[in-house]
Amino acid sequence: MRLFLFVILILGAMGSSFAETTPDLGPEADVPSVDDLDTLIPEVDADQPAVVDPDGPPGASELDALFVRLKDAEGTSEADRIAREIQLLWLDSGSDTVDLMMARAGQALKAEDHALALDMLDIIVTLSPDFAEGWNRRATVFYMQRDFARSLVDIERTLALEPRHWGAMSGLAIIQRRLGQEDRALDTFKKAVEIHPGLTNALDTIEALEKEAAGEPI
Repeated sequence: MRLFLFVILILGAMGSSFAETTPDLGPEADVPSVDDLDTLIPEVDADQPAVVDPDGPPGASELDALFVRLKDAEGTSEADRIAREIQLLWLDSGSDTVDLMMARAGQALKAEDHALALDMLDIIVTLSPDFAEGWNRRATVFYMQRDFARSLVDIERTLALEPRHWGAMSGLAIIQRRLGQEDRALDTFKKAVEIHPGLTNALDTIEALEKEAAGEPI
């Protein structure tokens, strides 16, 4: 709810041309990249077994068990492997049609065909409104288009459905930083690395923001 109110306040202040009136923030105003959000799932071996902790909490789902393993992962390699397994589970919408459209939207996004990706994702979130990854992918497209207001709305929806979505949190933090809200960005990045300690970009940004806050040279 706080994020929703925050978005409404931004929209009221900026008017209908939000994307066109985004201030020049120096290096942070570089062209948005899909890699910023850790959204597209890396290629993995289909025969690679899931990394599930058999000694996880009693009654824990496969996804919950993977998050336990991710938080306690030893080393980047193990963390990356577990994170991929979580992302693959996030991609399973339970609908063959939606899964196919998600694959095509991902291909369009990689090809920087944002219009096609957005058309696909508009249909996906209509067909499967409880599918968090559909909202996350659409937030990514809006981010790539510098339409940060709409991206924030879809990020809010993603996190309402999957509060542990580190990609959506990273996207939120990056947008907060672009809007000059360094304190909020720092807090959001810290929440993301609490879930996924292997987010090296987030860790580097946390260090930079803490130095800025302390008045130290970066």
